[in-house]
Amino acid sequence: MIYLVVSDFHLGKGKFLRNGQLNILEDFFEDERFREFCHYFSSQKYYLNPVHLVLGGDILNLIQIDIDGVFTHIVDEETALRALESIITGHPLFFQALREFLKQPHKQITYVIGNHDAALGFEKLQHRLKEVVGERLDFCFELVENGVHVEHGHRFEVINSVPNHRYFISGPGGRKILNLPWGSLFCISVLPKLKKMRPHIDKVRPMNAYIRWTLINDFSFFLRMVWTVLDYLIRTSMDDFTKQNRNFKTTFGMLKQITIYPHYGRKARSILKKNRSLHTVVMGHTHLTEWRRYPEGRYYFNSGTWNEIPSMDAGLHDHSSKLTYVMLDVHLKSKSLLSGSLNRWQGKWRPFREEVATG
Repeated sequence: MIYLVVSDFHLGKGKFLRNGQLNILEDFFEDERFREFCHYFSSQKYYLNPVHLVLGGDILNLIQIDIDGVFTHIVDEETALRALESIITGHPLFFQALREFLKQPHKQITYVIGNHDAALGFEKLQHRLKEVVGERLDFCFELVENGVHVEHGHRFEVINSVPNHRYFISGPGGRKILNLPWGSLFCISVLPKLKKMRPHIDKVRPMNAYIRWTLINDFSFFLRMVWTVLDYLIRTSMDDFTKQNRNFKTTFGMLKQITIYPHYGRKARSILKKNRSLHTVVMGHTHLTEWRRYPEGRYYFNSGTWNEIPSMDAGLHDHSSKLTYVMLDVHLKSKSLLSGSLNRWQGKWRPFREEVATG
């Protein structure tokens, strides 16, 4: 069984809006190359082989889709469904690629839900995606099978997670709405304003270095950024549907977490220790590729992203899209890992390059 794990595409409404204007909130521009990727791993030598494509969370950027020009933190099933439809319309090649992949023999897709696509917890959205892509599309928050554990990784950050029993809450008029964590509320209410001034602001790594840079080199924007955040905190501090997840005390503590350069190697090791039947943990969320080898032939991979990541770190300075993914070859009878690698997709003429491999 071949497992392919990708994550953090952040599909929005598409490169251009209906009026022809450039969509500054769009992050994903690799629809054609993703289609090549899906075709390659479902044809020729992979045609009859079992291939499990795992969409490792934040594939759809459902929390940054405006409805009739308005961004809202009151997300019920119908609002989320309208956001989903706009993404489907904006990325026809992407969804065609998934549909064509599933039509081939022995192919399956699992969508692991992250924080930007939390609305996929609604049944209508799952049903709609199955209509578009195919019935062999499954949804989960954690995929654990054949010694492989895949999750998005946002649950390890207080700013991006809520308790499982509080995933939904009662909203206006008794409607069931998403109980959005602080990070999602920030993305909905603050980031669109900042991205109008600096479209790359949510992509730069590490964020703390970028904030220091603006203080010295882009001071006018630094002041506007500080004012935008403070204005948001003041205006929404007593909101009936968000105050359980954010207030002045928690907010300033959480602001520190935004600037941290996250690494999940220790979290992965903890997961491996708790479940001795596992040999590999795969996560996303950080947008940074990682891998670790642990004793007894056990591994952790982070799949990175297909989006451009400008870096303020001189050692990582790179503005290109790397199109990275994790590839695992698992023996189904013994559930052992035959090989695992962190690869970079390069196109149909020279399909991929192994960045790191277990063998």
